[in-house]
Amino acid sequence: MNYLSVENLTKSFGIRVLFKDLNFGIDKGQKVAFIAKNGTGKSTFLRILFGTESYDSGNVVFRKNIKLGILDQSPVFDEKHTISEVIFNSDSEQIKAILAYEKALLHLDDNERMQKAFDKMDALKAWDYETRIKQILGQLNIHDLEQNVGELSGGQQKRIALAQVLIDEPDFLILDEPTNHLDIDMIEWLENYLSKENMTILMVTHDRYFLERVCNEIIELDDQTLYKYKGNYSYFLQKKQEREDVFDANVDKAKNLYRKELEWMRRMPKARGTKAKSREEAFYQTEEAAHLKKDNSKVAMEVNMSRLGGKILEIHHARKSFGDIKILDNFSYIFKKKERVGIVGKNGVGKTTLLDIILGKQELDRGKVVSGETVVFGYYTQNGMNLKDNKKVIETIKDIAEVIPLTKGKSLTAAQLLERFLFPKHMHYNQVEKLSGGEKRRLYLLTILILNPNFLILDEPTNDLDIITLNVLEDFLQDFQGCLIIVSHDRYFMDKLVDHLFIFEGDGK
Repeated sequence: MNYLSVENLTKSFGIRVLFKDLNFGIDKGQKVAFIAKNGTGKSTFLRILFGTESYDSGNVVFRKNIKLGILDQSPVFDEKHTISEVIFNSDSEQIKAILAYEKALLHLDDNERMQKAFDKMDALKAWDYETRIKQILGQLNIHDLEQNVGELSGGQQKRIALAQVLIDEPDFLILDEPTNHLDIDMIEWLENYLSKENMTILMVTHDRYFLERVCNEIIELDDQTLYKYKGNYSYFLQKKQEREDVFDANVDKAKNLYRKELEWMRRMPKARGTKAKSREEAFYQTEEAAHLKKDNSKVAMEVNMSRLGGKILEIHHARKSFGDIKILDNFSYIFKKKERVGIVGKNGVGKTTLLDIILGKQELDRGKVVSGETVVFGYYTQNGMNLKDNKKVIETIKDIAEVIPLTKGKSLTAAQLLERFLFPKHMHYNQVEKLSGGEKRRLYLLTILILNPNFLILDEPTNDLDIITLNVLEDFLQDFQGCLIIVSHDRYFMDKLVDHLFIFEGDGK
């Protein structure tokens, strides 16, 4: 049974074509991931499906009478509403029965009202439904239902929106980055929930373990073309590599033929016979194939890191509290060369506070932090992006360095560096304000990496980055010879890059 049909979908912004003549369908029971680079139309595509973005031509058709559930990456609520009003804003008869029962409990002396509410709960089998709602809210750490939504952070609002869409039990779920702002326990619960439930899903996610375990099909938008893979993330990686190997081999073959045919074109007279004209037409096709762009994002890039001395970073008997909440309680640690540490824990236990203490942005209550004289920190934080919108992309890099020194006497120009990090030449002179959210994050990250730090601290670096960019970043960090601290809920990213973990359990432990 077909739930979604997309036919010949085309979308442009001015002269820039995002995608052209896309065709695909999603049937009942399919769990599909949509993968694309930041800035290639992923968010636009989802907004078209949400019905909030127009398109140039084509058809987008959902099956009639199916219940559609949508999780936006940045949900918007009426800030005056309570969490309860947001979550239970539904036409579901079961939710109406539960709300009536909750109100009846406030009037226990009204026996008739109580009995009527009780009977309605029985008739709709709403008791199990209520248990399920409480389970979803509990797993997402949503407890005070009378709190106003306007008092919540963006991450908390995202969890409210996720709870709302799961409680509503839609036939077809469209999810935009569902794991953002969830801690690892929440992600693993959601992973199991979506894997077991008999539901149809289309999602965008950068969490590769989540994608691997939930989705059974992947569609990839690459250079305006849609590729389909009938399998999970591991299968996708294998088949994508095979496709790119064939493409690269064809480009190399076309280049060799192009050089040979170019000599012939130069020798031939202008007046040519039918056979020669046919060969001339073939030459122009070969020329086009020879100039197709090969993927250079996988080339190793060993930046000439600042020298790191013997003493790096020492933390001695650190204590830190906020009121009655303990963050650190007599914590000590001495970092060694090339050490790679991951920091994990529930939201709010103090992971970012530890980073701020290391960098001198917050003071300890007791204890001390000692940094070596040669340590050069590079700090990536979700809230620290300060790019200038009126600057061109290449100016943003050139303001820091015109040439980036590599090891073994090699170097990269600013333009070459941008290409390595998935900014093609046609984007170099775009203004920063025209970049997508993920592209801005990628550029901001690059401004930190090219300062040649020897101690990198990355606070949730994977949020808003697409999977292709994450692969490039991982390749860079695997070659990085300095110390590394990563705070991340991305298990795949952490498993690939860190040697051991600091696990924040709460109460200073």
